[in-house]
Parts: sequence; structure tokens; C-alpha cells
Amino acid sequence: MSLLKLRPSLLILATVVAISGCQSGSKRKQELAYVERPVEQLYNAAAVQLDKRNYPRAILLFNEVERQHPYSEWARKSMVMTAYANYQARDYDEAISSAQSYLSLHPGGSEADYAYYLIACSYFDQIVDIGRDQRTTELALAALQDVTRRYPDSSYARDASIKIDMVNDQLAGKEMEIGRWYLRSNQTLAAVNRFKTVVTTYDTTSHTPEALHRLVESYLTLGLRDQALAAGATLGYNYPTSVWYKMSYSLLTKEGLDPEAVAPKRTLIQKILPGGK
Repeated sequence: MSLLKLRPSLLILATVVAISGCQSGSKRKQELAYVERPVEQLYNAAAVQLDKRNYPRAILLFNEVERQHPYSEWARKSMVMTAYANYQARDYDEAISSAQSYLSLHPGGSEADYAYYLIACSYFDQIVDIGRDQRTTELALAALQDVTRRYPDSSYARDASIKIDMVNDQLAGKEMEIGRWYLRSNQTLAAVNRFKTVVTTYDTTSHTPEALHRLVESYLTLGLRDQALAAGATLGYNYPTSVWYKMSYSLLTKEGLDPEAVAPKRTLIQKILPGGK
């Protein structure tokens, strides 16, 4: 399942904004001609447009704050608000660029935590299904971890932690997809490496029970009975009611192996799987 959040209302809104923008382009240019205005007036006008979800207009006005009052506190805030407006408009590249510009100029600014969070969310919302390249998913993970590392006690970090779990599940799903393909293609050793990555790197995800079962299958195919038993025992100890354990138990007992005879103290994944990290 894709992590991309579909927002139909925003899609409809974007269409409306685009149409209205085409109809009133000349008026917009006239209004944004350089006419010096108080910073509060400009910023408030931008905030009003943002509240109306007229994101293109809000971005123009926030940029105008920076242009007319570059050394003011409001110019600094406008940089972050420009990033936020781009994010809301789903222009993620511009959102990331705006947030990074803020951080390069104001690394210790009071809005820095939010800028890092916007970058992470911009990558996160671009995550695609596991059948496609996961480069963006990896960028999202790195950005989310950056938020939790820099601001561990913030509300942004708490939300980032939840998103990290979702991203890890996505990456584990990709490893499983590749591993299954290797298994179907009789490239068993390559499949083992993928499944081991899941149980050692993404062991808290929903894919771990199946990964352990696939290791049982793979090791039995390779004739590695001890390793198959170890994987089955790990699966049984950690997920005793899982359908994957029932399947593994059936495979192992047919080979005369009893996963429940393995001592529980040896069922930690790091200890029981050969080569485990």
C-alpha cells in the first residue's frame, strides 16, 4: 500500500486556482508591481491567501516580504511559510528548496525545527508503492531521522517517529518483494540475503514473520537444516500464533525437525541466525 496521501480536495482546489489565475493574470501582475508596503501588511496579506488555500498567491506575497524587507524578522518567517505553502500545493521540490534555503541562512533560527520537518514531510508524501524505486523512501527516512536526532523532545520528532515506522515497513516490503522474486527464480542464496535484511534491519516491521518463514523455506531448499530450525524457532518464539509459523512448523516437522525444542534463550534474531548483526 502506498504511503502517498491522496488529497482530492486539494487537487480540485489546484484546478480552480489555475483557472482563476489564467483569467486574472494581468490583475495579479499589477498588484505585485513593486509598491513598498509595511512588512506587517504584506505578511498578513500572504497569511490571508494561505488561509484561503490560494497557495500560488500566498507564495508570491511571502516572497514579496523577503524582497521588500530582507533583514526583518518577517522575512525569515516568510521563507518558512513559502516552504509550507509549496508543501500544501504539493510542489514538494520547491518546498524542500525553500526550507533548505532558510536553513542555510538561518541554521539556528527559531523555525529551523519546522523547516527540517517540512523537508521530511515533503519526501514522505512522495513515497510510491513498493513496486517502484525506493530512492525517495530512503531520503524520507534520512530526513525523518534528522528531525528526531536534532529535536528529540519536539512534537515534530514524535510525528517523525511514527512516520519512520511506516517508512521502515515500506523498505522492508521492497526487500520482501525482491526476495520472493529471487526465490521464485531459484536464486535461493540471493533470496536469503534479502530476507535476512528484513529480520536484522527491519525486525520491528509487519514483514518480519513472513521473512522468517521464507528463511525456513530457503534454508531447507539449500539443505541447511540447522539454519532452517533456527529461523523456525525464532519465528515460533516471537510470533507463535502467526500463520507463517504454522506453515514453517509444518515444513520443519516434515523434515523431522522440532522448532519448539530450541531453548527460548537462543531465539533472539541476532543470536540465532547465522551472520546476524
